[in-house]
Order: sequence, then C-alpha cells, then structure tokens
Amino acid sequence: VLQQAPHLQILNHYGPTETTVGVLTCRLRPDVTDGSQPVPLGRPLAHTRIFLADRRMAPVPRWVSGELYVGGRNVSRGYLGRPDLTAERFVPDPFGSASGGRLYRTGDRCRYLEDGRLEFLGRVDHQVKIHGYRIELGEIEAILLEHPQVREAVVIVHQAEGQEPRLAAYLTSVEGAALEVEALREHLRQQLPDYMVPQWLIVLKSLPLTANGKINRRELPEPEAADLAQQYVAPRNELEQQLASIWQ
Repeated sequence: VLQQAPHLQILNHYGPTETTVGVLTCRLRPDVTDGSQPVPLGRPLAHTRIFLADRRMAPVPRWVSGELYVGGRNVSRGYLGRPDLTAERFVPDPFGSASGGRLYRTGDRCRYLEDGRLEFLGRVDHQVKIHGYRIELGEIEAILLEHPQVREAVVIVHQAEGQEPRLAAYLTSVEGAALEVEALREHLRQQLPDYMVPQWLIVLKSLPLTANGKINRRELPEPEAADLAQQYVAPRNELEQQLASIWQ
C-alpha cells in the first residue's frame, strides 16, 4: 500500500555498525518487490567498495554465493579494547591499490543478481558440518519458507550431552493454516538429501525475538521437550483419565 502512495520512495538500506551503518541501498518498486521474492540489498553507496569472496578470500563469479566484504571510507577502525576481534574481522585489502587498505568481513552470505544488485542469502556462520556433510542452515530455511503454509522458519543444530548433533527446525504457520509435520518433511525430501532433513520439525505459535526484533536462537525450546508437547494427546474418556492419573 505504501508503495502506491504518490511522491513516496521506500529504500531498503543495509549496513553493519562496523561500516558506519549505510553501505548498500535498494529502491523498492512495485514491479520488482511484490512480496514473492526477497528484497535485494541493492548497490553500494558512494565511497563504498563491495567484494564477494570464498573461504580463501578469492573473488567468486556471478550467481555464486560468497561472504560479503566491505571497503572504502566508511570502514571503521575496529573494536575498542578488542584487538583480537579487530584482527579477525578487519582484514588487509588484497584488491585495492591504496597502501594499508582494509576490508570488513560482514559474515553475510550474498550473491550478485543479473542486474548487479546484491541478494542476501544468510550467514556464513550458519554453515555447519554433521556426519562429514557440510550443511547450509539457511538453505534448509529457504526451502521451508517456500511451503505456502509456512510463515517463519529457523533451523539450528542441537546436540544433547553424549549424543551426536542433529538438526531441528522451528516453524510458524500463516494465519489460519495448520502445519502437518509429515507433509513438511516430504516437502523437504523432494528438494534435499536425507542428511539435510531435520530430525525435528517443531511448530510454534511464535518465534522468540531479541529486543532488536531478530530471532533469538538461544530462547528456542529444547527439541525433545517441544516434540513431546506436540505429540501430547489429552485423555478422551473416563477410563483414559483414570489411567493417566495412575501414571502421573
């Protein structure tokens, strides 16, 4: 509705605090932002240099995802009192000609679109390794979100003491929809190998959020407890109520 208002422009603005907040921008237009596709991060602002690189810090080609590096005048000096973290996130610029140039490693995984704008794909630190397989949690989340009845999805690695790590997916449904776990599991199997299908698919009324409105992964319920809660069936008659009372 806002996009139809006259003389009104809406901009999607991206930028970490470490790069003085603003580095990429994308003007939202109704013909390219109808809600069916993610909103692009856009193109760099003035005095900003953008690079996508792999784990060896080698540039990646178009349509190949890579970690987003930011260079230019807006890159800050580092973290106050944290030289170790500064050295990890602010790295020498191998692509620039200026002596002493630095790049900030955002930790965001992106790719270039055909028109040159950047698309956000997830976090590089959400890539995990289970049973020897390297797994992108964001890829599983993206396929879950393709299901028409799924509103939100987040996938984590859960490892109980003395057990192997396993995947757990937490979901919320669109208004009025009733998510069926087996149907969701089949939806995943059609597009992912078995080792990427989460052990748990847990439907919640809402996902826990931080004060900034981001998903608070630390506050997600334990998968085993949440799974048991979903499977609970209340006593249906007097006999079952008596049995339940005995075993309580």
